[in-house]
Amino acid sequence: MLSDEELLLGVVNSAPTIEGRPTDDLEGAGGRDLARSWGGTGSARELAHLRRARHALQAMVRGDEGAAVGELTDILDGAVRIPHMTPNGVAWDLRVPDDRRLAVEAVLAWSTVITEFPDRLRACANEECTRFLVDHSRPGTAKWCSMAVCGNRMKARTHARRAKS
Repeated sequence: MLSDEELLLGVVNSAPTIEGRPTDDLEGAGGRDLARSWGGTGSARELAHLRRARHALQAMVRGDEGAAVGELTDILDGAVRIPHMTPNGVAWDLRVPDDRRLAVEAVLAWSTVITEFPDRLRACANEECTRFLVDHSRPGTAKWCSMAVCGNRMKARTHARRAKS
């Protein structure tokens, strides 16, 4: 089972820009397979709900709450969490139509991540990148979704600019 952070990052990072071109991992057979790998059904309706949730969550992380709050409210409409006891404490069952379950779970994952890691969910600092990260660094200064890709590119550009002047 995916952690909240894994699901959230999987959803918000499912529309990367690759070599300057936007892509959508939630399209076609690949999207159906991806949704199934997250525990979903892979139905067309489920993918549509996931794309709506992705768009709204990306806007929230970027600080554009305007329409995103209403969209996320619509996604959560009618979802119910029912508590039940287990030997390990209280567990929660989510009651929502199957085609909306993953989108609702992504919104709930976002809420958990921003509560557990305040101010640590952010967009990659590389302006050409459309990915997001949760900063787990001690000082809370991580900027890039990947040090090997975006971090390396940005540092190389900074070095080239310095060398030029």
